[in-house]
Amino acid sequence: MNILSIIENKRDKKELSKDEIDYFIKEYTNGNIPDYQASALIMAMYLNGLSKEETFYLTDAMAKSGDVLDLTDISDIIVDKHSTGGVGDKITIILMPIVASIGVNVAKMSGRGLGFTGGTADKLEAIPNYNVDINIEEFKQNVKDVGISLITTNANLAPADKKIYALRDTIGCVSSIPLIASSVMSKKIASGANKIVMDITCGNGAFMKDIEDASKLAELMIQIGKNANKEVRCIITNMNEPIGYAVGNQLEIIEAIESLKGNMPEDVKQIVYCLGEHILIMAGKAKNKEEADNLITESIQSGKAINKFKELVIRQGGDVSYIKDTSKFHEAKYVIPVIANSEGYVEKIETEEIGKVSSFIGAGRMQKEDIIDLKAGIVIKKKIGDMISNGEVIAYIHTDKEDKIEEATKRVKDAFIITTSKVETENTIIKTIL
Repeated sequence: MNILSIIENKRDKKELSKDEIDYFIKEYTNGNIPDYQASALIMAMYLNGLSKEETFYLTDAMAKSGDVLDLTDISDIIVDKHSTGGVGDKITIILMPIVASIGVNVAKMSGRGLGFTGGTADKLEAIPNYNVDINIEEFKQNVKDVGISLITTNANLAPADKKIYALRDTIGCVSSIPLIASSVMSKKIASGANKIVMDITCGNGAFMKDIEDASKLAELMIQIGKNANKEVRCIITNMNEPIGYAVGNQLEIIEAIESLKGNMPEDVKQIVYCLGEHILIMAGKAKNKEEADNLITESIQSGKAINKFKELVIRQGGDVSYIKDTSKFHEAKYVIPVIANSEGYVEKIETEEIGKVSSFIGAGRMQKEDIIDLKAGIVIKKKIGDMISNGEVIAYIHTDKEDKIEEATKRVKDAFIITTSKVETENTIIKTIL
């Protein structure tokens, strides 16, 4: 067996065998297959597609390319939550302390942002001294002691996926449903969870632009989960506007803290409750949605949720005084209002553009080695359906980069499409797939 024959088979639209896929993953991970040949194979997969069987084989091989965590010494039920990403997505930081406060052990690994999408690990690092890079043993011990640990992805988990994802990103092969499904599920399988809840974002600020593709992705990940003896549930959520109002690392942390204290934007609340219902039912903490909702509400109103977040921050070295008093966070040097020059209703928000502008002013990275400004970002003041008056503030830009203010202001203003006709608001939760 050799890589050239495997490339030729996929180029010619032949279905690859388990042995062929296992060979590719093993040899590429070990450095025996060069990037140019791996790129050729990935491009052939992207153009010609993968059957369900090929997708299962690829997922399994990537999951087993490194360590596979065993978390059964923590609990028989390990629940994980994953989002396919978007703009303003701080749901993990809000949801996981809530469910941990209700007695669900949370062992969660999250990635960093790249391009227009933010990363949970970067957001957590906006809390001074919070350490996302602890080792696996400390990670597990934290879960045992305080019921929750949120860290960045360990380097030994699904290393093949890391190499292949980086390659896909550089050759324009990110938006493939089988490749996305295998990438996500390989990490979930390797990280030790047996109950997985997926938030598949859909809309102009997500990788999945339409409901049909989002549904296909959900169904494929559920099937991969069944093959791997994992229970997977998916919800499809609206990413035609940012989640909440804050976009950018520190800004999103502040919004998350306020949400844990009960001051939760309506769309954030709907996603938190919907995902929380599934997690609590899967973990055996609630019998139905109503019971789960009551537990979530009680956790927030009693202060258990914010107190669990404080425990997490302290345990991982963070300065908890910033959680107690968010005014301690230093603002960006410039906080610039974006002013509407017409009146009407917000018909559309170019959400991906909001994410790109946020990166442009310092909040994100276009390459993995880029250094981000944790203070930078955008706070929108209007959502789809909201009325806008001429001269009203529609957003604030937070940045230290004076030379980018003029362009950023124009781009944010142009991202809000205003009409004179009244606009109906869109549903936050589009669909649930079990």
